[in-house]
Amino acid sequence: MTVTEDLVGDVPLPATAAPDGGTAAPSEREELIARWAERHGLDAARRLAEAEDLTDAVARRITPANTTDTYAKAWRTWERFTAAQGLPPLEGSRGALVAYVAWLLREGQARGGGYAPSSAGTILAGTVVGLRRRGVTVGRDDQAEARRGLEGLAVELVKAGERRGRGQAAGATVGGLYAVVRACPDTLAGARDRALVLTGFHYAARAQDPAGLLAGDVAVRPQGLVVSILTGKTKHSVREAKIPFARDPEVCPVLAWNTYRERLADEAEPRWSEPAAPAFVGIDRWGRVTGGMVPDSVTRAVKRISERAGVPVAWTGHSLRVGLATTARARGKDAVAIADQGGWARHSRSMAGYFQRVDGWGDNASACLT
Repeated sequence: MTVTEDLVGDVPLPATAAPDGGTAAPSEREELIARWAERHGLDAARRLAEAEDLTDAVARRITPANTTDTYAKAWRTWERFTAAQGLPPLEGSRGALVAYVAWLLREGQARGGGYAPSSAGTILAGTVVGLRRRGVTVGRDDQAEARRGLEGLAVELVKAGERRGRGQAAGATVGGLYAVVRACPDTLAGARDRALVLTGFHYAARAQDPAGLLAGDVAVRPQGLVVSILTGKTKHSVREAKIPFARDPEVCPVLAWNTYRERLADEAEPRWSEPAAPAFVGIDRWGRVTGGMVPDSVTRAVKRISERAGVPVAWTGHSLRVGLATTARARGKDAVAIADQGGWARHSRSMAGYFQRVDGWGDNASACLT
């Protein structure tokens, strides 16, 4: 029995490179372990292999689910493209990538039709990551060429009168918050809805933020709430957003949170009030808790809540985040304070885009000329 065979019997080997990266294919892994054994001996090689397993497990644990899903979707799309075009999946040449973006725009969706340019760009980026994690060299110039092709084809779509994608989400407004609160029923689900929207608005929530919160992540203080939110798409950190009491109790996020938690403690099993339980739970039509909310269920809930309230344009999972930025800017809040509250970088382009919705009218070169 070879050294490698001896070790392989004790160390589990992944069958393929995982979609979220970080693990080697079996043959590569065996070669690596064999080199370690020759250099350091069997015991050290085993410990090094176990450390590799731990590293892979940590990477999977800290990678956001939506990022992993994006990479997995991108790779499945690439596999559909290469199969349809008769191309090898483990080649990322300039021509293949340019043909890929053209295909994405033309017919890339599994259900038929082309993707919006922004979605195609996200899929391209995820595909490049997938290729590199599988050992394929994708040159920067080749990727840049595909980007230029995508941008040029997107312009051609606009010239042809095609508009794809939903555009920017409608921002939640203070008036909309009042409408939402008044439309919520006097039930546990209604209390959850009020707390979800009012707190989410005040810390500029993405859909994944309330879905990722635990009850213990929301601390009640004399001044209001401190919400500890895991943030960052690639580099993770925890930001603590402070939410003070509102002047009007009807739309106060602190009171809404306290009411929701009190009703949850009274009407649901005690385990749902534990600090390690999800902060926001799903509730069925009979008022029974079904488990913690996930990003998709938060997005659906926000849309349903806004439609029930009759807001002019239904909200999406991003509307609370847009709403905090635009409302705070309109009220004269400092850009740095807004960035800190919502977890944006202080020179964030996306935040600046939200500001433009407000500044584009008040600070407009064509205003008051006639």
